[in-house]
Amino acid sequence: MGKIILASSSPRRADILKQHNIKFEVIPSPYQEDHTVTDFSYSFVENLAYNKAKAVVPLLTAPSVVIGADTVVVLDGKILGKPKDYKEAFEMLRKLSGRRHEVVTSIAVINTEMQKEKVCSVTSKVEFEKLTDEQIEFYINDYKPYDKAGSYGIQEMPQGYIKSYEGSLENIIGLCGKTVCEMIENL
Repeated sequence: MGKIILASSSPRRADILKQHNIKFEVIPSPYQEDHTVTDFSYSFVENLAYNKAKAVVPLLTAPSVVIGADTVVVLDGKILGKPKDYKEAFEMLRKLSGRRHEVVTSIAVINTEMQKEKVCSVTSKVEFEKLTDEQIEFYINDYKPYDKAGSYGIQEMPQGYIKSYEGSLENIIGLCGKTVCEMIENL
């Protein structure tokens, strides 16, 4: 099958693959994401994941299986990406406060030896407690969520911030390991 390559520098995605005993190497994707799109569609996020994986293929020196992924937070049909600054992080968390939203992770797997590709998406739901401005300020100041879609990481949220979630917790963190294992097996 060749090497397994994770086309992402996300430490959270790497940790998830390690937890599933997947041996892999990291080659961060050089693909430049389009951050201007705000309307959610599965095809948009799946294309991002695919393009991230595809951009790594020319960098390979041996047959490999490349994993690309993209995670978005979706509220009222709009994508909440990574915040560019404190103000944007605050606004995102205020919008999520007391509300339920979706977290969608699209995964692309490319087997360069067999010239096969597979793309799929996993959707989970998260509901926040009603947060005070002080709670939001504390979270941003202490956890600096600038590299996270929707301005938060569920794995680091203090008690009293998340009311509930449905679906895969790993998906909310950034990559559903079970789905990746199934995709690799099917290729």
